[in-house]
This record gives sequence, C-alpha cells and structure tokens, in this order.
Amino acid sequence: MRQAVLDHTPSGLGLSGQLWTRGQIGRLIFKLYEVRFTDPGVGKYLKRWGLTFQRPDKRAVEQDPEAVRTWHEETWPAIRARAKADDGEILFADQVGIRSDQVTGLTWGMKGKTPVVRRTGNRFSVNAMSAISTKGRMHFMVFTKSFDATVMCRFLARIVGHFDRKVHLIADRHSAHRSKTVRAWLADHQDEIELHFLPSSTRTSSSTPTSNAA
Repeated sequence: MRQAVLDHTPSGLGLSGQLWTRGQIGRLIFKLYEVRFTDPGVGKYLKRWGLTFQRPDKRAVEQDPEAVRTWHEETWPAIRARAKADDGEILFADQVGIRSDQVTGLTWGMKGKTPVVRRTGNRFSVNAMSAISTKGRMHFMVFTKSFDATVMCRFLARIVGHFDRKVHLIADRHSAHRSKTVRAWLADHQDEIELHFLPSSTRTSSSTPTSNAA
C-alpha cells in the first residue's frame, strides 16, 4: 500500500482524482483487501509508513527526463564555463502576470471563522519580466501590454545596460524568446549578451533575491 501511494495517483489505480487523501487510501485498501478503515485508522498507518500530508510538486507530462539530465550534467556546466571565461554574469529569466486582487499564502484566524482580507474592488493587472542572478540579485521590468518579441528586446536592452561585462541569460522556450526579431537583436549584441534555453517544461528555483528595477 505504501508503495502504491508513492508510485501512483488515485486515478491511475481506478479511483478518482490526482491527490491522495486518507479516504482515498481507505477506498484503495477496501478495493484490494475488502478491509474497511476509518480515516484516523488510515492516518495511523500513514504515519507508521513515514508519509506526511504535503503540497505536491507539479511536472509536465511532456517533460523529457533525458533532456533534463543532459541539461543539468552537460549544458549547465558548459554555460558556467563560458561565463567564467568571459568574466560574465549568469541570469535566469521568466515572465509573470500580477493582479491587484491576488492574495496567496496562509494566515492565522479564529477557529471556525474564516479570516477576511480586504482588498480593492478596482481590479487591474500588469505583466513583469524578470531575471535573477546566481547570487540572488534580481532585475525586472513591468509592462501592461502582452509579452512579445518587442517587449523581450526592450528587456534585453535594459539588462545589458546594467552590466559592463557579458551576460549569459537562461530562459524557457517561449515563442517570443526564439523569434526572428529576438534572434536578430541578439546577433547585433553578441558581445554583450547570449541567450541559452532550458529544456522543455523545466522549472528553476533560486534563493530570495534583492530587488533592482530594470
């Protein structure tokens, strides 16, 4: 049972949903062994098995594990070596949308009474393009239009303006990043910045950055 929970989703074993709960595990036990357990009873087994209730990581089914391995073991070391040879700076870039009414995370409140967060009813949103260095320093640009090749080129120009050495920028494979417009801009600034791509569906993480508006 423990291995079934670790290796499969409920839907993969003939149940519903993608996430395991004590109730779902209890239903699987009954399906396999015709033995009924209460949720607390299932919880005791889960604790005994060394399992805890966690927020799952999400990974795209399109992700190519071999491409990810190659990037981590070959491409990434090569980028670092080139940046070192150039006395350059490595940055990871991504874009995001920001809403004025978005509230994330958890808060404490009275048991049985849902806490209230007051926010403006005048909803608006902006987009941001940011790049974070391996040392945790972040550069960003806020814009209201949709992200496209023109915005990307403007961001690249601002990034280049912040450094007196070559920048090695790592980004995902967004169509704007690989557009003819961006490729042409990079060709004209190849001594200042070079763009490297992550394998498809790969996520990056970093430490908490210090902010510096680009």
